[in-house]
Amino acid sequence: MHRIEERLNAILRKAENSSDISKKDFSKLDVTNKLTSFNFLKFANWKIKLSVLVLLLAHLLYKSDIFNSSEECFLEMPSDASKIFREPENCDMCILISQVDKVLNISALEFYEKYAKLAKPLVVSDGAVNWPAKSSFDFDFFKNLYKSIDRTKSPRKNCQFFPYQTEFKSLEQVFDMEVDRAKLLPGEKSWYVGWNNCNDEAGKILQKYYDKPYFLSNNSENIAMSWIFMGGPGHGAHMHVDNVHYPSWQAQLRGRKLWKLAPPPECLYKCKTIEATVEPGEIIVVDTNRWYHQTFVLPGEISITIGSEFD
Repeated sequence: MHRIEERLNAILRKAENSSDISKKDFSKLDVTNKLTSFNFLKFANWKIKLSVLVLLLAHLLYKSDIFNSSEECFLEMPSDASKIFREPENCDMCILISQVDKVLNISALEFYEKYAKLAKPLVVSDGAVNWPAKSSFDFDFFKNLYKSIDRTKSPRKNCQFFPYQTEFKSLEQVFDMEVDRAKLLPGEKSWYVGWNNCNDEAGKILQKYYDKPYFLSNNSENIAMSWIFMGGPGHGAHMHVDNVHYPSWQAQLRGRKLWKLAPPPECLYKCKTIEATVEPGEIIVVDTNRWYHQTFVLPGEISITIGSEFD
Protein backbone atom coordinates (compact mmCIF):
# COMPACT_ATOMS: atom_id res chain seq x y z
CA MET A 1 0.00 0.00 0.00
CA HIS A 2 2.89 2.38 0.80
CA ARG A 3 4.53 1.58 -2.52
CA ILE A 4 1.32 2.35 -4.43
CA GLU A 5 0.98 5.63 -2.59
CA GLU A 6 4.58 6.62 -3.51
CA ARG A 7 3.99 5.85 -7.18
CA LEU A 8 0.71 7.75 -7.24
CA ASN A 9 2.31 10.79 -5.60
CA ALA A 10 5.13 10.70 -8.17
CA ILE A 11 2.63 10.70 -11.01
CA LEU A 12 0.67 13.54 -9.44
CA ARG A 13 3.86 15.63 -9.03
CA LYS A 14 4.71 15.01 -12.63
CA ALA A 15 1.19 16.00 -13.63
CA GLU A 16 1.65 19.36 -11.99
CA ASN A 17 4.67 20.08 -14.20
CA SER A 18 3.52 18.42 -17.38
CA SER A 19 0.30 17.81 -19.21
CA ASP A 20 1.71 14.73 -20.86
CA ILE A 21 1.07 11.75 -18.63
CA SER A 22 1.56 8.46 -20.39
CA LYS A 23 -0.53 5.33 -19.97
CA LYS A 24 2.71 3.61 -19.01
CA ASP A 25 2.90 5.68 -15.83
CA PHE A 26 -0.55 4.51 -14.71
CA SER A 27 0.10 0.93 -15.72
CA LYS A 28 2.91 0.75 -13.17
CA LEU A 29 0.36 0.96 -10.31
CA ASP A 30 -0.67 -2.39 -8.80
CA VAL A 31 -4.24 -1.19 -8.40
CA THR A 32 -4.40 -0.46 -12.15
CA ASN A 33 -3.36 -4.00 -12.93
CA LYS A 34 -5.98 -5.41 -10.53
CA LEU A 35 -8.75 -3.34 -12.06
CA THR A 36 -7.80 -4.24 -15.64
CA SER A 37 -7.55 -7.92 -14.77
CA PHE A 38 -11.01 -8.03 -13.10
CA ASN A 39 -13.38 -10.27 -15.03
CA PHE A 40 -16.54 -8.18 -15.31
CA LEU A 41 -18.23 -10.79 -17.47
CA LYS A 42 -17.75 -13.39 -14.76
CA PHE A 43 -19.14 -10.95 -12.17
CA ALA A 44 -22.22 -10.30 -14.35
CA ASN A 45 -22.82 -14.05 -14.70
CA TRP A 46 -22.60 -14.43 -10.93
CA LYS A 47 -25.25 -11.73 -10.43
CA ILE A 48 -27.56 -13.44 -12.92
CA LYS A 49 -27.22 -16.76 -11.10
CA LEU A 50 -27.95 -15.10 -7.75
CA SER A 51 -31.05 -13.39 -9.17
CA VAL A 52 -32.37 -16.70 -10.51
CA LEU A 53 -31.79 -18.35 -7.11
CA VAL A 54 -33.69 -15.58 -5.28
CA LEU A 55 -36.62 -15.81 -7.72
CA LEU A 56 -36.72 -19.60 -7.35
CA LEU A 57 -36.75 -19.37 -3.55
CA ALA A 58 -39.51 -16.74 -3.64
CA HIS A 59 -41.58 -18.99 -5.92
CA LEU A 60 -41.18 -21.98 -3.61
CA LEU A 61 -42.21 -19.95 -0.56
CA TYR A 62 -45.26 -18.62 -2.40
CA LYS A 63 -46.36 -22.08 -3.55
CA SER A 64 -45.92 -23.48 -0.04
CA ASP A 65 -48.39 -20.85 1.27
CA ILE A 66 -46.16 -20.52 4.34
CA PHE A 67 -47.03 -16.88 4.92
CA ASN A 68 -50.78 -17.57 4.94
CA SER A 69 -50.54 -20.58 7.19
CA SER A 70 -51.81 -20.54 10.77
CA GLU A 71 -49.21 -23.12 11.79
CA GLU A 72 -45.88 -22.26 13.37
CA CYS A 73 -44.54 -18.85 12.40
CA PHE A 74 -41.89 -18.69 9.69
CA LEU A 75 -39.97 -16.15 11.79
CA GLU A 76 -40.74 -15.95 15.50
CA MET A 77 -40.85 -12.37 16.76
CA PRO A 78 -40.21 -11.48 20.42
CA SER A 79 -43.48 -11.32 22.38
CA ASP A 80 -42.85 -7.71 23.39
CA ALA A 81 -41.75 -6.50 19.95
CA SER A 82 -44.95 -4.52 19.37
CA LYS A 83 -44.29 -2.40 22.47
CA ILE A 84 -41.36 -0.78 20.70
CA PHE A 85 -43.77 0.97 18.36
CA ARG A 86 -46.48 1.75 20.92
CA GLU A 87 -47.39 5.44 20.98
CA PRO A 88 -47.09 7.22 24.36
CA GLU A 89 -50.35 7.48 26.30
CA ASN A 90 -51.96 10.61 27.65
CA CYS A 91 -51.78 10.13 31.42
CA ASP A 92 -55.20 11.74 31.82
CA MET A 93 -56.53 8.22 31.31
CA CYS A 94 -55.32 7.16 34.77
CA ILE A 95 -54.18 10.18 36.77
CA LEU A 96 -57.37 10.46 38.87
CA ILE A 97 -58.07 6.72 39.22
CA SER A 98 -57.29 5.14 42.60
CA GLN A 99 -59.56 2.07 42.52
CA VAL A 100 -61.67 -0.15 40.29
CA ASP A 101 -65.33 0.70 40.82
CA LYS A 102 -67.86 -2.08 41.36
CA VAL A 103 -71.33 -1.23 40.07
CA LEU A 104 -74.77 -2.79 39.77
CA ASN A 105 -77.57 -2.23 37.28
CA ILE A 106 -75.62 0.30 35.23
CA SER A 107 -77.22 1.74 32.12
CA ALA A 108 -75.55 1.65 28.72
CA LEU A 109 -75.32 5.45 28.68
CA GLU A 110 -73.73 5.67 32.13
CA PHE A 111 -71.32 2.86 31.26
CA TYR A 112 -70.20 4.66 28.12
CA GLU A 113 -69.96 8.18 29.55
CA LYS A 114 -68.31 7.33 32.88
CA TYR A 115 -66.15 4.37 31.96
CA ALA A 116 -65.79 3.19 28.36
CA LYS A 117 -65.17 6.63 26.86
CA LEU A 118 -62.54 7.39 29.51
CA ALA A 119 -60.84 3.96 29.45
CA LYS A 120 -61.69 3.67 33.16
CA PRO A 121 -61.77 0.05 34.38
CA LEU A 122 -64.78 -1.24 36.29
CA VAL A 123 -66.43 -4.42 37.53
CA VAL A 124 -70.14 -4.96 36.83
CA SER A 125 -71.26 -7.18 39.72
CA ASP A 126 -74.49 -8.39 38.09
CA GLY A 127 -73.01 -8.66 34.60
CA ALA A 128 -73.23 -12.44 34.16
CA VAL A 129 -75.23 -13.70 37.13
CA ASN A 130 -77.98 -15.20 34.98
CA TRP A 131 -75.87 -16.74 32.25
CA PRO A 132 -76.26 -20.54 31.78
CA ALA A 133 -72.48 -20.70 31.31
CA LYS A 134 -72.06 -20.03 35.01
CA SER A 135 -73.34 -23.50 35.89
CA SER A 136 -72.49 -25.33 32.67
CA PHE A 137 -68.90 -24.45 31.84
CA ASP A 138 -66.25 -26.72 33.35
CA PHE A 139 -63.21 -28.64 32.12
CA ASP A 140 -65.27 -31.58 30.83
CA PHE A 141 -67.67 -29.25 28.99
CA PHE A 142 -64.87 -27.77 26.90
CA LYS A 143 -63.14 -31.13 26.49
CA ASN A 144 -66.29 -32.74 25.11
CA LEU A 145 -67.07 -29.71 22.96
CA TYR A 146 -63.75 -29.54 21.18
CA LYS A 147 -63.45 -33.30 20.79
CA SER A 148 -66.93 -33.57 19.27
CA ILE A 149 -66.76 -30.85 16.62
CA ASP A 150 -65.30 -31.26 13.17
CA ARG A 151 -62.04 -29.37 13.50
CA THR A 152 -61.46 -29.55 9.74
CA LYS A 153 -64.20 -26.93 9.34
CA SER A 154 -62.20 -24.48 11.40
CA PRO A 155 -60.75 -21.64 9.31
CA ARG A 156 -57.58 -21.93 11.42
CA LYS A 157 -57.00 -18.23 10.99
CA ASN A 158 -55.91 -16.00 13.87
CA CYS A 159 -56.12 -18.95 16.26
CA GLN A 160 -54.08 -18.39 19.39
CA PHE A 161 -53.22 -20.58 22.34
CA PHE A 162 -51.53 -19.33 25.51
CA PRO A 163 -49.77 -22.07 27.52
CA TYR A 164 -48.45 -19.59 30.11
CA GLN A 165 -46.28 -21.56 32.55
CA THR A 166 -47.38 -25.02 31.40
CA GLU A 167 -45.71 -27.45 29.02
CA PHE A 168 -48.75 -27.66 26.72
CA LYS A 169 -48.24 -26.86 23.05
CA SER A 170 -51.88 -26.94 21.97
CA LEU A 171 -55.45 -27.09 23.21
CA GLU A 172 -55.56 -30.76 22.24
CA GLN A 173 -52.76 -31.48 24.73
CA VAL A 174 -54.67 -29.65 27.47
CA PHE A 175 -57.69 -31.90 27.05
CA ASP A 176 -55.50 -35.00 26.99
CA MET A 177 -54.03 -34.35 30.46
CA GLU A 178 -54.52 -36.85 33.27
CA VAL A 179 -57.89 -36.72 35.02
CA ASP A 180 -56.43 -36.01 38.47
CA ARG A 181 -54.44 -33.06 37.17
CA ALA A 182 -57.44 -31.71 35.29
CA LYS A 183 -59.42 -31.81 38.54
CA LEU A 184 -56.65 -29.90 40.34
CA LEU A 185 -56.28 -32.62 42.97
CA PRO A 186 -53.69 -32.08 45.75
CA GLY A 187 -50.17 -33.01 44.70
CA GLU A 188 -50.87 -32.55 41.01
CA LYS A 189 -49.03 -29.98 38.89
CA SER A 190 -50.97 -26.73 38.53
CA TRP A 191 -51.99 -25.38 35.13
CA TYR A 192 -53.55 -22.30 33.56
CA VAL A 193 -54.15 -21.73 29.84
CA GLY A 194 -56.02 -19.45 27.49
CA TRP A 195 -57.21 -19.56 23.90
CA ASN A 196 -59.41 -17.72 21.45
CA ASN A 197 -62.17 -19.69 19.85
CA CYS A 198 -61.73 -19.55 16.09
CA ASN A 199 -63.96 -22.51 15.26
CA ASP A 200 -67.34 -21.41 13.92
CA GLU A 201 -69.11 -24.59 15.01
CA ALA A 202 -67.82 -24.32 18.57
CA GLY A 203 -68.60 -20.60 18.62
CA LYS A 204 -72.26 -21.18 17.81
CA ILE A 205 -72.55 -23.67 20.67
CA LEU A 206 -70.75 -21.42 23.16
CA GLN A 207 -72.99 -18.45 22.36
CA LYS A 208 -76.00 -20.40 23.60
CA TYR A 209 -74.59 -20.13 27.12
CA TYR A 210 -73.88 -16.41 27.39
CA ASP A 211 -75.25 -13.10 26.16
CA LYS A 212 -73.92 -9.78 25.04
CA PRO A 213 -73.38 -7.88 28.33
CA TYR A 214 -76.51 -5.89 29.12
CA PHE A 215 -74.61 -2.65 29.71
CA LEU A 216 -73.33 -2.50 26.12
CA SER A 217 -75.53 -0.26 23.98
CA ASN A 218 -77.38 -1.45 20.90
CA ASN A 219 -74.92 0.56 18.83
CA SER A 220 -71.98 -1.26 20.38
CA GLU A 221 -70.87 -4.34 18.51
CA ASN A 222 -69.72 -7.33 20.53
CA ILE A 223 -66.89 -8.91 18.56
CA ALA A 224 -67.77 -12.53 17.75
CA MET A 225 -64.31 -13.92 18.57
CA SER A 226 -64.34 -15.08 22.19
CA TRP A 227 -61.43 -15.62 24.57
CA ILE A 228 -61.46 -18.34 27.21
CA PHE A 229 -59.10 -18.62 30.19
CA MET A 230 -59.13 -21.62 32.51
CA GLY A 231 -56.98 -23.03 35.28
CA GLY A 232 -56.28 -23.51 38.95
CA PRO A 233 -55.04 -21.28 41.77
CA GLY A 234 -51.78 -19.44 41.25
CA HIS A 235 -50.33 -17.21 38.61
CA GLY A 236 -52.53 -16.45 35.64
CA ALA A 237 -51.31 -14.10 32.93
CA HIS A 238 -48.05 -12.20 33.46
CA MET A 239 -48.00 -8.38 33.43
CA HIS A 240 -48.52 -7.29 29.83
CA VAL A 241 -50.44 -5.01 27.50
CA ASP A 242 -52.50 -6.34 24.61
CA ASN A 243 -52.30 -5.54 20.94
CA VAL A 244 -55.96 -5.88 19.94
CA HIS A 245 -58.40 -3.56 18.22
CA TYR A 246 -60.85 -2.64 20.99
CA PRO A 247 -61.43 -2.63 24.77
CA SER A 248 -62.45 -5.93 26.33
CA TRP A 249 -64.86 -7.40 28.83
CA GLN A 250 -64.21 -10.65 30.70
CA ALA A 251 -66.87 -12.57 32.62
CA GLN A 252 -65.84 -14.60 35.67
CA LEU A 253 -67.94 -17.78 35.49
CA ARG A 254 -66.19 -19.97 38.04
CA GLY A 255 -63.57 -19.32 40.68
CA ARG A 256 -62.15 -15.96 41.73
CA LYS A 257 -59.47 -13.92 40.05
CA LEU A 258 -57.36 -10.99 41.21
CA TRP A 259 -56.53 -8.38 38.57
CA LYS A 260 -53.60 -5.99 38.91
CA LEU A 261 -53.80 -3.00 36.56
CA ALA A 262 -50.75 -0.81 36.00
CA PRO A 263 -50.51 2.43 34.04
CA PRO A 264 -48.26 2.56 30.96
CA PRO A 265 -44.55 3.20 31.70
CA GLU A 266 -44.73 6.89 30.81
CA CYS A 267 -47.38 7.37 33.51
CA LEU A 268 -45.83 5.35 36.35
CA TYR A 269 -44.96 8.46 38.38
CA LYS A 270 -48.35 10.08 37.82
CA CYS A 271 -50.78 7.18 38.19
CA LYS A 272 -51.36 4.33 40.62
CA THR A 273 -51.39 0.58 40.18
CA ILE A 274 -54.87 -0.64 41.11
CA GLU A 275 -56.41 -4.03 41.92
CA ALA A 276 -59.78 -5.73 41.67
CA THR A 277 -61.04 -9.14 42.80
CA VAL A 278 -63.60 -10.53 40.36
CA GLU A 279 -66.16 -12.97 41.75
CA PRO A 280 -68.33 -15.52 39.88
CA GLY A 281 -71.06 -13.75 37.91
CA GLU A 282 -69.11 -10.49 37.67
CA ILE A 283 -67.69 -8.89 34.52
CA ILE A 284 -64.55 -6.79 34.48
CA VAL A 285 -64.15 -4.23 31.69
CA VAL A 286 -60.64 -3.00 30.83
CA ASP A 287 -59.03 -1.34 27.85
CA THR A 288 -56.23 -3.88 27.75
CA ASN A 289 -54.53 -2.00 24.93
CA ARG A 290 -53.74 0.83 27.34
CA TRP A 291 -53.73 -0.67 30.84
CA TYR A 292 -51.01 -3.19 31.64
CA HIS A 293 -52.63 -6.12 33.43
CA GLN A 294 -51.75 -9.24 35.38
CA THR A 295 -54.02 -11.91 36.84
CA PHE A 296 -53.87 -14.36 39.75
CA VAL A 297 -56.33 -17.19 40.33
CA LEU A 298 -57.28 -17.11 44.01
CA PRO A 299 -57.51 -20.26 46.16
CA GLY A 300 -60.63 -22.34 45.62
CA GLU A 301 -62.16 -24.00 42.59
CA ILE A 302 -61.07 -23.80 38.98
CA SER A 303 -61.24 -20.37 37.38
CA ILE A 304 -63.11 -20.12 34.08
CA THR A 305 -63.66 -16.85 32.24
CA ILE A 306 -64.94 -15.91 28.82
CA GLY A 307 -64.59 -12.53 27.20
CA SER A 308 -64.53 -10.53 24.03
CA GLU A 309 -63.74 -7.14 22.55
CA PHE A 310 -66.40 -4.48 21.94
CA ASP A 311 -66.42 -1.25 20.02
